[in-house]
Amino acid sequence: MLPSAETLIKAVGCTPALASRYVGPIREACEAYGITTPKRLAAFLAQTGHESASFGQVSENLNYSAQRLREICAGAPLKSRWRSLLPRVEQLARNPEALGNAAYGGRMGNRAEATGDGYRFRARGLIGNTGAANYEAITELLAKKFGGVPDFTLHPELLESPRWAALAAGAFWDAQGLNKFADADKFDEITERVNGGQYGKADRRTRYSRALKVLSA
Repeated sequence: MLPSAETLIKAVGCTPALASRYVGPIREACEAYGITTPKRLAAFLAQTGHESASFGQVSENLNYSAQRLREICAGAPLKSRWRSLLPRVEQLARNPEALGNAAYGGRMGNRAEATGDGYRFRARGLIGNTGAANYEAITELLAKKFGGVPDFTLHPELLESPRWAALAAGAFWDAQGLNKFADADKFDEITERVNGGQYGKADRRTRYSRALKVLSA
């Protein structure tokens, strides 16, 4: 089972224009990584749909108002990097580059904040690939599968293109063994692997139910 553009519109809630852009790459990714049963496909579309705002946002939005950024930082785990940014909210609000560097600099394979790596390697793709180490890892995974892929550490912006955004999501899905969780109806476990927590759980589950209904029709 591989989705059509009409399926993407109904299951993901994306626009016809986005469905037309993504149907080929999504089909390629799903076929390559065995995401071909209703449960697997529904889970994949639900997670990628949530992570990318229905395929409309494949580069992390770091352009927050001071109020929204304060809410995000205050709601983050106590010892997390995001929580540590509370004293800097006014400085980082409406400053995506500075926020990316402050949030991600010096970790996930990124060099120190001042180097710009944090913003350079912000989340991209249908499942947000974040940090230089993960950009390197996704390059290696895709090279093993397809050969001749770009080096995303040198060209991180390419993960915003439909084909690489979809294939990177498929490679992550496969590397995390998420098909087996989909087969076992362990959708919340998939969320944990994708998100590192249960952020957006209600929306992800709503999307999953909708996708299953569409794929079963």
